[in-house]
Amino acid sequence: MRQAGHDSELLSENWAPAAAVLAARFSGVPNVGDVASLRSLPAIDLLTAGFPCQDLSQAGRTGGIGGAKSGLVGHVFRLIDETRPEWVLLENVSFMLRLDRGRAIETLVSAFEERGYRWAYRVVNSLSFLPQRRERVFLLASLTEDPADVLMVDEAQPPILATTLDTHAHGFYWTEGIRGLGWGADCVPTLKNGSTLGIPSPPAILLPSGEIVTPDIRDAERLQGFAPNWTKPAESVARASFRWSLLGNAVSKPVATWIGRRLNRPGQYETSRDGGAFPVLRLASCRAFGR
Repeated sequence: MRQAGHDSELLSENWAPAAAVLAARFSGVPNVGDVASLRSLPAIDLLTAGFPCQDLSQAGRTGGIGGAKSGLVGHVFRLIDETRPEWVLLENVSFMLRLDRGRAIETLVSAFEERGYRWAYRVVNSLSFLPQRRERVFLLASLTEDPADVLMVDEAQPPILATTLDTHAHGFYWTEGIRGLGWGADCVPTLKNGSTLGIPSPPAILLPSGEIVTPDIRDAERLQGFAPNWTKPAESVARASFRWSLLGNAVSKPVATWIGRRLNRPGQYETSRDGGAFPVLRLASCRAFGR
């Protein structure tokens, strides 16, 4: 977001390795720590929140939006009630749209509507920007504008290539075989955050030569759009392996920059697409929108 010209006024990060990176990369911006202890926000235009995904992830507890971790999003609405920012941007895993028949997204959009916000959400694949297949839901809400004019107006799609093992590299996870979410043609599958003990879970890459290589942490940073060693300040408070967790939790940098630039200069969503089946929006799968 900063690359698109947005300045951070306040940060709320409770995990020491992540807080160390933020302190180094956003010098001078106060970090209040635990969001539960934050009573109010400064005067801001945009509130962003990537709330915990453990209860919503396909690989997690699937406890749902009311789970102990993912339920922390409730503090977002508590703060909205106090400050009423014009824009709110939430991010989470795409599996939340299917879990409990969509209860999580229904809960969120209902909470926005009760507060007078218009909303739109979209699944964005980082593969449109980087050689990493990573689908995440972005839910944008506004008191004054139509969020569809930010999230829904651009079209681009990840390259669709006739890939074969002898012409292109393929990323994979050893534990997941060559099918499904653990296999990526000409890309790596979604970077994972590893275990709570800091045991990393990096993907491997099968080269056309048959050689198998494992990305370095600096490669993983590049695969999220960061400069090499962006997460190195975390080593001042934790083992270096926790840097993999930071990258697995992160939002892909160019995705956030794209949204930030569209917030600066919204387009115009074509309402003619509203009729019939869901429109084909190739930057990501469009799931729904609120008028």
